[in-house]
Amino acid sequence: MKHYSRTLPWPALRGGLIVSCQAEGDSPFNSPEGVALFARAAVLGGAVGIRSEGLDKTRRILTEVTVPVIGLLKSSFADGTVCITGTLAGVRALAEMSCAIVAIDGTLRTRENLNGPDFIRQVKTEVGCLVMADIATVAEGEACVAAGADCLSTTLSGYTPETAHLNAAGPDLALVRELAARVRVPVFAEGRLNTPADAAAARQAGAWAVVAGSAITRPTLITEWYVQALQAGPAA
Repeated sequence: MKHYSRTLPWPALRGGLIVSCQAEGDSPFNSPEGVALFARAAVLGGAVGIRSEGLDKTRRILTEVTVPVIGLLKSSFADGTVCITGTLAGVRALAEMSCAIVAIDGTLRTRENLNGPDFIRQVKTEVGCLVMADIATVAEGEACVAAGADCLSTTLSGYTPETAHLNAAGPDLALVRELAARVRVPVFAEGRLNTPADAAAARQAGAWAVVAGSAITRPTLITEWYVQALQAGPAA
């Protein structure tokens, strides 16, 4: 097994903002160069870390910033819901390009014939990189910590079949609060943190740090929010 850096980035991240620099589909920023510009702008604004999806995009971001980078690869489960870094090959590729942390789907859904905690156990044994377990429930978080996850993120609350009903309810601060009280690893708040007030509330709920993406790096979506609000309001 190759041994990756065990320099823990937790002090550098504590209390700070991590910006998820992702772009998909027909976004004009959907390129390594586009997301790297987002990452540079985020660091200029005070971000203490970057979360990045895709090998080429992450590789480019790593050349542009010096803050810790959390790398991941997105795919889908059979039902179409998102899977975060669901293959051992993907984990190795991200670790080998010197991502500080690799984000892995920690839910109980099966990938490569293993559920999330069992997959994390395999990753810790065969790769040995720092693992952020993206989870949706307290039970998943506790199981991932028992399997060796180095930190947790509430990324998937609202995006699994069992938690889909939470998607329209804003950030899952209750999940952050309960995890922070029950586990001894850093808990990162992520998911629907669309305002600075949301970020502050997540920190107060016990989050080690806050991850925000859409409200910072998806101008098309942000524009849609404004347009929808104007269309819903009374005519002048």
